[in-house]
Amino acid sequence: MTQRIRHNPSRTLVAVITLLLVMVSGVRAELLIRITEGADSAIPISVVPFAESGQMPAGETVSSIVQSDLAMTGEFRVLPPEKMLSLPSRREEVYFRDWRLLGQRYVLVGSLTRSGDRVEARYELFDVNREERILGETAAAPVSNMRSLAHHISDKVYEAITGVPGVFSTQLAFVTLDRANGESRYRLQVSDVDGKRARIRLESREPILSPAWSPDGKKLAYVSFETGKPVIFVHELATGKRTKVADFPGLNSAPAWSPDGESLLMTLSKDGNAEIYRMNLENRQLTKLTDHWAIDTEAVWDASGEGIFFTSDRSGGPQIYHMETPGAEPRRITFGSRYNARPRPGPNGEFVYYVHQRDQAFHIARTNLETGEETILTRSRSDESPSVAPNGRMLIYATDQNGTGVLTVISSDGGAAYSLPGSEGEVRDPAWGPLVR
Repeated sequence: MTQRIRHNPSRTLVAVITLLLVMVSGVRAELLIRITEGADSAIPISVVPFAESGQMPAGETVSSIVQSDLAMTGEFRVLPPEKMLSLPSRREEVYFRDWRLLGQRYVLVGSLTRSGDRVEARYELFDVNREERILGETAAAPVSNMRSLAHHISDKVYEAITGVPGVFSTQLAFVTLDRANGESRYRLQVSDVDGKRARIRLESREPILSPAWSPDGKKLAYVSFETGKPVIFVHELATGKRTKVADFPGLNSAPAWSPDGESLLMTLSKDGNAEIYRMNLENRQLTKLTDHWAIDTEAVWDASGEGIFFTSDRSGGPQIYHMETPGAEPRRITFGSRYNARPRPGPNGEFVYYVHQRDQAFHIARTNLETGEETILTRSRSDESPSVAPNGRMLIYATDQNGTGVLTVISSDGGAAYSLPGSEGEVRDPAWGPLVR
């Protein structure tokens, strides 16, 4: 459900963004996939065009979506169909010698059968070298939802090969800004992980910031300026119902869900200074987690769900800190530059990712939480707003490439990347949705 809000543009946006230690750079909307870099160790795989029985919708095919899904990870090198020696659709038609000749490690074959308004997919994944089937399933979906069917197959193939759950059925949230005829229009949008099927969830003349997914993927928390000041809302995606949860004097910002979905971390300045609080969403009770003269903001739960990472300038400039339990003494995590902000921990607790400034450029970096080793992951000069995939294998961030704004997804080690360029408007604050089974 799309909601429209009309108010005069807020004059306090720049000051609030400075307070939050967030860089705002324009990135474009209407996302389209473009692979920009692949890993040298990418696994060769063939996704053979599925045989079809019955009339299928025009446009993208299931097999082409699976090909794109696997390619976007940088972990797979997908063989173009025109280079295939044959187009098998079942085990009896697979000649492993031919696929070995093409240097393939895996081959996926299948067929689609339409019955009324539903399509059933039968698919099999083979290890070429071992000449054995490692995955064989059937799955069905409405004809109108074949993209979800394709993403499901991609998830299964990815997990069968890597042992890690795929994230192709997850979603992205992001905020777009269009400026036309002297008027600004902000839109909170949700799309497939590849940028397709984007839908507007909220539209406003006022800024929208910091979308954050609930653990069950059913809600988004975000900051809206529709009342002329920053206020935190929770938005139920299925119904469009919006609930104002934090409207205190001063700053209300940087919402982040607890792992159980029952509370939100947030930054409030209701008592004068920007501090981190936890709000119980059932009774709206607040617990103050930091109490310092410095600015404390951008808090997120760590992988254990017991502690938090946050940004603070208590050492003279923005740095990442970790508090093992609420109220414990924070420990500084980052030391490699004068500016490190917007922490986003990986799901296995090994790394924390963040925005890192070096030589007047802003990159995405990560720190190994056990060794303290810092690694710069990106090469462009204006990178911001990292968000980690729920399986920990990729992350998305906003950046600028050759004067064109894009969202870019990279592997978590920085070894592969694809970009989501847009054609109109600016987009910022990407948020990767949870893995929902």
